[in-house]
Amino acid sequence: MNPQVNNAWQIIHGMLAYGYALELEVNGKLTPGIEWLFDGGEMRGWQLVPGDKGLKDVEEPGSKSGEGHDDQWLGYFAQSGVKPDAKIKVHGQEFTIRDMVTQAKWDVREGMEATWTLMAFSRYLPLDTKWQARDGSEWSIERLLEMECSQDLASSTCGGTHRMYGIASTLNRHLAEGGRIEGIWLLADEKVKQALDDARVNQQPDGGFSMNYFNRSSNSPDIGLRINTTGHVLEFVCLAASDAQLQQPWVTKAVVFLADLLEQTADVPVECGGLYHAVHGLMLYRDRRFR
Repeated sequence: MNPQVNNAWQIIHGMLAYGYALELEVNGKLTPGIEWLFDGGEMRGWQLVPGDKGLKDVEEPGSKSGEGHDDQWLGYFAQSGVKPDAKIKVHGQEFTIRDMVTQAKWDVREGMEATWTLMAFSRYLPLDTKWQARDGSEWSIERLLEMECSQDLASSTCGGTHRMYGIASTLNRHLAEGGRIEGIWLLADEKVKQALDDARVNQQPDGGFSMNYFNRSSNSPDIGLRINTTGHVLEFVCLAASDAQLQQPWVTKAVVFLADLLEQTADVPVECGGLYHAVHGLMLYRDRRFR
């Protein structure tokens, strides 16, 4: 991709899939993408501004060129291996990812779509972190998790796959640190298990996941839609499933379906969000199954 041609929505989704390995064509040369962007690179849809507490990313909902959701870029950087002390140059000023986290903490509010915020906080903050936000109330990661768990998946972005990814990411860390399954963590665990079961039950005979994600069984001849929905669901499955579940035939069938579909449509233009979520899902699967 080329930042003179492609926009932030496309390129940052590529970073989600490939992390620091993603290269861009900049002035005719292949250049490491994240390093170029953080060193002051500019592209359509990439808008960061100094906030009252740190560094703020500016949303452009629905544009499909800029950030579409609260803290979306921050959530994707957290999944791409970017460290909290990574430096970002913005109009000559130097900030870090930690400055984006600090601003995001300040901007948290009741009723927000906290999906990507939770993805970022579960990577960059201790899970017992508490803070006061702009609304004057005390917040915690557990409160964010509870708010996300209470949302309806069917009406959530991309069928709730992102929401479930954030919940699963937070739960995984809680368990890795020896946390107990009680209180909000029990609710999160039940929600993750239910989503995994719904993905399996609604899976199509060819191995692809449902066009309606977790909600009900459905199919479509639209290639881009099949890559998008199967890729999004597989991404969640490969994060949330146990080692034993990941080796079950239904997961293998979904992986083979998606890999085959990507090979068969290599020359067909498809929507980049779904494409890179599919690639990210396959990479998560490869890393977990085969180390």
